[in-house]
Parts: sequence; C-alpha cells; structure tokens
Amino acid sequence: MKPIQWAINEMPKTEDSQLKVMALDEIKKARIFHESFPQYSTTPLAKLDNMASYLGVKELFVKDESYRFGLNAFKVLGGSFAMAKYIAQQTNKDVSELPYNVLTSDKLREEFGQATFFTATDGNHGRGVAWAANKLKQKAVVYMPKGSTKTRFDNIAKENATVTIEEVNYDECVRMAAAAAAETPHGVVVQDTAWDGYEEIPAWIMQGYGTMAMEATEQLNENGCDRPTHVFVQAGVGSLAGAVTGYFVNRYPENPPKIVVAEAEAAACLYKGAAAKDGKIRIVEGDLETIQAGLACGEPNTISWDILKNHVTAFVSCPDWVATKGMRLLAAPFKGDPQVISGESGAVPTGLLAAIMQMDEYKDLRDYLQLDENSKVLAFSTEGDTDPDRFKEIVWDGKEY
Repeated sequence: MKPIQWAINEMPKTEDSQLKVMALDEIKKARIFHESFPQYSTTPLAKLDNMASYLGVKELFVKDESYRFGLNAFKVLGGSFAMAKYIAQQTNKDVSELPYNVLTSDKLREEFGQATFFTATDGNHGRGVAWAANKLKQKAVVYMPKGSTKTRFDNIAKENATVTIEEVNYDECVRMAAAAAAETPHGVVVQDTAWDGYEEIPAWIMQGYGTMAMEATEQLNENGCDRPTHVFVQAGVGSLAGAVTGYFVNRYPENPPKIVVAEAEAAACLYKGAAAKDGKIRIVEGDLETIQAGLACGEPNTISWDILKNHVTAFVSCPDWVATKGMRLLAAPFKGDPQVISGESGAVPTGLLAAIMQMDEYKDLRDYLQLDENSKVLAFSTEGDTDPDRFKEIVWDGKEY
C-alpha cells in the first residue's frame, strides 16, 4: 500500500491580493443567483456522530453534493455563475439583474445573442457547463481527456453539447478548448483553472463554488457548531480548495479553521509546490492515471494557488486507496448516521481523515494538525457515484486500484 505523503505549509506569504475574490458579499451574489434556479435546493450536510466518535473527533460533518441540481456533483455552481457574470458583463448589467428567469428569456436572447462556451473536463465540470448552457439557451463544446468513461461522456452529450474524448491528458484538453474558443465567433472558455491572462472567468467560477461553503456554514450553525476547527477539501487545479479556503478565511478572519488539502497522488501539483517550500508553482505532466478523475489535473490555478499558500495548513498527496476507504466509510455508515454516496473524487477528504486518525504512521500529521477529541471537522463530498459501475466495484466488490 503506497503511503500518504504530506507537507506542512512553510511557503513564503504573499500580499494575499487574491483573497478578495472570495469576499463574502461576492459569494452572497452567487448564492442569490443559484437560488433563482427552479432546480435549486440546499444540499444536505451529513452529521456523522457515530463515525466521529469512532475516529476520535468531537464532530464530523460531510457536505453531500450528490444532490446538486440533479447533476450528482458540485461543479455546476461554478460554470453557471461564470456564464451569468460573462453575460452580465457583455450586456452592461450587474449579475444581480440576471436571475434564471431573465437569463432564459427571449428578451435577453435578443439582446445578448448566443455564445459558445468551450471547456475541458473529466466529467463533472463539463456536465455542469453543458447543463447550464442548455438551460440558458447557449451552446457548449466539451473536450474530455483520454480514459474518460462512457457514462460521463453520455451525461454531457445528453445536454445537447458537442463532446469528444481526446487522446491527450486534461491539461492538453484545456489548451485545445482555449484554442478552439479563440477561433470561434462569440467563443468563450469556461475553465476553472487560471493562467496569466485568463483569470477573470476562473475567479467567477470560484465565487460560484462559494455557494456550497456558505450553505455549509449555515448548516453547521443550525447543528450547534459555530465554527469548524478543521476543513478537509480536495484539489485538482485547486479552484475548489482555493474557493473554500478563501471563504472560510473571510468568514472567520480572526480564527480561521485549519485547512487540509487532499490531492490525487498522480497529480499532486500543489503538494509538490508546498514540499519545495519556495512558493513557486509545480506542474505534473504525463497521463495522470488515477481513479480520482476529478482531481487528475497537473497545473495549478494561479489565483487559488496564491490563496492556498497563504492560508492552508497542510497539503496531502493521497494514493487511490485513500479514496476507496472514504467511499466505503460513507456508503456503509454506523447505524444512526446518514449515508453519503460519494464517488472517487468526492470521498478523498473523509478517507484521509480516517487514515490520519486510525493509522500510527500518520500520528505526526495528526499531532501537527491537533486533531483530537475536541475537533469539529467539515469535509466536502463533491460528487456522488458519477461512474456507477466503478462505484459498485469499489463499494460492493472491494476492488482496489
């Protein structure tokens, strides 16, 4: 069994100029926008009291995004809000003037016309972009990396998107999407990774993800938890991790929770950057083979990297067994705890918490993070069984990867 690798954050701090991207007033706008969708409902926050006791922490909460808009993953929050912000910009409006019923109106179609939104995806982000484009009467073109599953391909195609599986990795697909958008009239890249010269739309996507974090804090309060002591969140390019980190730092500026970022070992670009301690971006190349498809991204988002290196407590590189462990724990909970159907990329934070608390070889990390019987832990399950066959193989048949 490959070991978990971890790096405490000893990187030099910056001016923290990107933290304002996740300012609470911006996240409130995103939340109000999402609430305008007829498909909107707050996703559950599972309170796992018996699991918490078993693992040796005071409380464990898991945000269950398998219920998001009927799409089985959180990603639609980012793509839909970025589209709305783009259309608002192009029509000289504030996004608050463009709720769902306005965006889908014939009047707006006459005023704005139709754009083609290009994106690269392992599945969840592309499905969210395709769904939002379909609902908002726009076009979507989606590039998927090699190894993408037919189930994820079909879910995107069902939303009237043009979708292909390419013989390259995710990061190459991003470049293909950007090149195609540049050659298309009214072509727009909607990608949750940022690079120099492409930072506005990724910032909007991160703000869209903030809806999930804002819901979670409200639900924590309803459960008598005024503030989590620890937040476990997964990372691919780091957009979600940066959004969650930025939100909680802005929400609890005097006493933010400890943030633990979990990455797939095959694509642990943030961990590698943290391990080097110099604050510079590291890129992981190659096929990035992992069952954690949503995390198989080797090039960090420049905006979120700035937030992460200023505020994250530890970065952890997780072999695939960490994901399968989390999937099984959540799918077969203790009697009295709610079940969470969590996919390979969704369950990594819970699997990591369990490994840290239960395995002696990670006692140093446990002690550094001060995880103990007083800890109140929030973890994000970002997807359900987005690959149903693989989910059954792991949870029912005990298959390891």
